[in-house]
Amino acid sequence: MESIRWIWKYIRAYRLNLLVGIVLVSVVALLNVVSPLIGGMIVDDVIVKGKSGLLVPLLIIMIIASLFRTVLRYVYQIMFERIGQNALYNIREEMYHKLQELDFSYFNNTRVGDIMARMTGDTDAIRHAVSWLFYNVLDNFLLLISAIVVMGVIEWRLMLALLIITPFIGILTVVLSRKANPVFYQIRESFSRLNSMVEENISGNKVVKAFAREAYEIEKFNQYNEDYKKRNLESAAVTKTYLPLLETLASFLSVITIGLGGLLVIDGSMTLGNLVAFNGFIWMLTIPMRNVGWYVNDLQHFITSTYRIRELLSAKPKIPLEKRQTTPTIRGVVEFQDVSFHFADDPDTEVLSHISLKASPGQTIGILGETGSGKSTLVNLISRFFDPTEGRILIDGQDAKRINVRELRKHIAIVMQDVFLFSDTIKENIAFGTPEAELERIKLMARVADASPFIESMPDQYNTFLGERGSGLSGGQRQRISLARGLMKDPSILILDDTTSAVDMETEVKIQNELKHVSKEKTTFIIANRISSVKSADEILILSKGKIIERGTHASLLEQKGAYYKIYLKQLGKSDDDEEMLDNGPE
Repeated sequence: MESIRWIWKYIRAYRLNLLVGIVLVSVVALLNVVSPLIGGMIVDDVIVKGKSGLLVPLLIIMIIASLFRTVLRYVYQIMFERIGQNALYNIREEMYHKLQELDFSYFNNTRVGDIMARMTGDTDAIRHAVSWLFYNVLDNFLLLISAIVVMGVIEWRLMLALLIITPFIGILTVVLSRKANPVFYQIRESFSRLNSMVEENISGNKVVKAFAREAYEIEKFNQYNEDYKKRNLESAAVTKTYLPLLETLASFLSVITIGLGGLLVIDGSMTLGNLVAFNGFIWMLTIPMRNVGWYVNDLQHFITSTYRIRELLSAKPKIPLEKRQTTPTIRGVVEFQDVSFHFADDPDTEVLSHISLKASPGQTIGILGETGSGKSTLVNLISRFFDPTEGRILIDGQDAKRINVRELRKHIAIVMQDVFLFSDTIKENIAFGTPEAELERIKLMARVADASPFIESMPDQYNTFLGERGSGLSGGQRQRISLARGLMKDPSILILDDTTSAVDMETEVKIQNELKHVSKEKTTFIIANRISSVKSADEILILSKGKIIERGTHASLLEQKGAYYKIYLKQLGKSDDDEEMLDNGPE
């Protein structure tokens, strides 16, 4: 019932259509009694009593009833399909909105394949239930009831004999439902795992081929595929155990009808026409009883799918997007006050520890450190992809938690280390954050990012359509388009996360020179592995294991001869004894 109550909120807007559909299903179910009754009348009145003049009128009534039933069935099937498709549209829309609300914490702990399985397989199971299952259950129920009533009127003793079978069918149905529910849930989970594995393999196909691991990936796929097959066979085992019993019990109805009905005709308690009519109603009993097992299967699919979708829709972001105090304009003063952070699923591992810093508009903060030192996490806190577990982050002197998240992010541009480009034109990718931007500004930002030379060499230039994730472009080209996209926002706070790691030194110098002009009034954070990327920063932070171990300008850090100094020497290919390089000043 909980699943029915949940789906009702998506179909109640179409309740008038639903009501009309239910009425039409009821009319069609009642029209089904016409043909067997007329068949009985033809036997008794036309064949036995010789009233041949009734044959043509009775046949015309039978044909009209059949045609009317066919038309009405077509109409209500279309109506229910529309209701199902509309409900499916609304559910998918709500799911997609929810995915936009959820933050990094959710996606870090949820497989992409699992999300896709819910967006496709589970939603289609719900559409199937609304568009097909519900009206078929109603249709079969009305068939059963109308058959019982009419057959009871024709010969109540024979009807009671048939009803002896029905309690056993009901018991088997309940048992089948209880057995099937957990099995169907396991099928959905296995399907999600299979989906995730395939999605991951497709995304990483270049890595697989580069390491010649096709055989390994095929074996891994076979394991997931085998598990999915096993779960479906378990479902089939449950079904094959009970459905044959259900169908066997249903077939006994015909045996009872012919046997007991024949005796009643012989002793004169029942006419031959009534027996023919009675036998014509048997399908109205057997079809619902035979279908009940399949309907239970579909119902379990529906219940499992609604559970999984409701689970997604009930997920709460760690950083909710409800209305908060908003800040119309953000200058870009960023201050970390004794900030520490750990992920919710790993509270014992501190990613950042007691970080304090302050940056103002026009300043550039460079961040260096080994892999896993917390560099990207630090800048992610500024955009509130995560919130600190201790301490505060102030934006223009105000706690960032008091600023509307989306309003805050409008004033921040992040050029991420893991470049993602959409399957769209270069122009649309660059203007992603500012869709109203004119082409001239798009070209200007492309020049700043040194992307214009290769873009303008393409046949369609800025209208060139990119493949999935920017396939067809080099890593450096993707990075430059991503940088142009970030600069298009004209943000107050600019975050560059290892933005030029895939470009050559000459291109990096060009980009840095251009960035100096566009970032004069911005608060800029640059994460890099090359010292050349941060040497001109106003302050450079050296992170190690989540802590700031050194800070200062390029010159002052060289004088300290600490971690920064060692990185500097390594990147120049010199040893600690090569002090002469400092005599000429920093490069």
